[in-house]
Formats: sequence, structure tokens, C-alpha cells
Amino acid sequence: MKILYAGTPEFAVEPLKRILDAGYDVVGVVTRRDKPTGRKGIITPPPVKTFALERGIPVFQPARIRDEAEKVAAFGADLMVTCAFGQILSREILDLFPLGVWNIHASLLPKYRGAAPIQQCIIDGETHTGVTVMKTETELDAGDILLVKRTEIGEKETAGELAARLSVLGGDAIVEGLRLIAAENGRPALLLQDKAQATFVGKITKELAKIDFSLAGKKIVDLIRGMNPEPTAYFLAEGKPVNVYRASFSPYDGAEPCGTVLNIPKKAAVKCADGMVVLEEVRFAGGKNMSGGDAINGRKLVKGQVLQ
Repeated sequence: MKILYAGTPEFAVEPLKRILDAGYDVVGVVTRRDKPTGRKGIITPPPVKTFALERGIPVFQPARIRDEAEKVAAFGADLMVTCAFGQILSREILDLFPLGVWNIHASLLPKYRGAAPIQQCIIDGETHTGVTVMKTETELDAGDILLVKRTEIGEKETAGELAARLSVLGGDAIVEGLRLIAAENGRPALLLQDKAQATFVGKITKELAKIDFSLAGKKIVDLIRGMNPEPTAYFLAEGKPVNVYRASFSPYDGAEPCGTVLNIPKKAAVKCADGMVVLEEVRFAGGKNMSGGDAINGRKLVKGQVLQ
């Protein structure tokens, strides 16, 4: 069984590695084009490309895969696996593979279809998530389900930490899925998605990452977890953005306005709707990450100051 793999970010590397380690023949990798990254705009290849080249796998980087059916067909693959590829596949592309196109998606479908399921499930306060392997159709994340791997979300787990775990889980899932597909000659038993239960997630932007201290503490902490490591939750202090990477919630019944830095010894505690948010790891513009306590001790945050 010859496999063409399509993926782009770090999340997609581990499933590809697991497929190779399981002995499957990956005849090529399709990924997004190299792009500028960082403040200096250095042209950087996608993580999946870097890994594929290390393993000696041919790499194809089309601007739009739907325009390159002939080149995709030239790989001669029986089956395609996609994982966080970042492009929609056309019917023409899907029909190139006799054993189908199968996607690794980081949610318990039909919940959290779309671009940012890992971040959004944490922001929404979910306690469980997982990975779904589904048959790819032209409608976004709407294909029939082959199998699901479920996992609990840690109480303090960030989106970055959860993504690393789900990447490994996705590797386990796709290897198991490939065995099922091969055993049934590309026609394994599938479960229809309940469209009535579907939810959709758009891209997470920096605008969505701004902290509103008038909200309940758990909601604020979940936002901070879901925005870590990027785009990173933030507030404004004296009009300047301060990134927040970790925080916790504690009860507090003071009468200060929401957003007020509280007089709590050695803690950067901020009044919220139902208590206080303790800022555990922050970064000021141009600086390095520091503890909230150090921010208070260094008077970067001042008791009584109102954050926006």
C-alpha cells in the first residue's frame, strides 16, 4: 500500500513518523510552501518538510493542490493521509486514491470542526478531547468516522502541551486506522457524523486573545491556557500589552473594580468577576518571561493599578 502524506506543522510530524516506523511505504509528502517567520522574516520550511527530507522522502509544495492533480497522481499512491495540511481538497484530488483519503483531526468530531480545535476546546473549558480519523470529503471535516481516540484534558494543560499529546495520539490512531483500511481493502465500516451536533472553529487571532477581567476567573484562565503558546493572551498595562502564559484562579470577595491589581503579598493577583486571577507567568514588551511575583517585586505591576 503506497501512501501520500499531506501535512504542514509540527503537529503533523509525529503521525508521519509513526506511519514510517510501522513499515508503510510513504511515496511522497505534500506540504505548504516555505514562508517567512520571526521578526527577521527568515524563509523557513514547514516542520513536515524538514522531517520528510531527513527521511529521504520526496516533497511537493504546491500553491494550491487542487490545481495540481496530474502531479499528485504521478506519485502513484493508493491512499492519502492528511493531517493539518491547511488546504481544501477537491473532488478531483480525492478521486485519485483507490483506497481513499483519510484525515487525522484533533477533536472528537463532529465537535470542533475547522482550523483551531485544540485551542478552542481549552478556551471553552472542555474536560475531554481526542483525535478522529475520518474519510475526507469536500465538505470541511464532515467525512464519515473510522475511529476515535479520546483523552482527558489536564486542569492546567496549555494548548501547546495538549497539541503535543494529541500529535502522538494521532500517530497511534492513524496506524490503527491504516490496518483497518488495508484489511477491508479501503472499505472499512464507518460511522456517520451527526451534523446536528457539529460545531465550527475559525482561526484564532490576536484580537480574540485580549483578557477581559470582568469575566469569571475560570473563563479567563481557560483563555490563557488556550492561547499558550500562540497567539498568547494579553492585557494592557498603562496602554502597553503584557502577555500572559500561565495563571490560576482563587476566591476573593473584595469590592475593587475588575482589573485591579490586588494587595496580595508576593502575588500578581487581579480582581475578576468572581474572585481573582493570579498571574503566574508574564512577559512585558521587549522583555523575557517572568513570574507574576517578580513583576510585582520589580514594580512592573503596581498594587491598585487597573489593567485593561
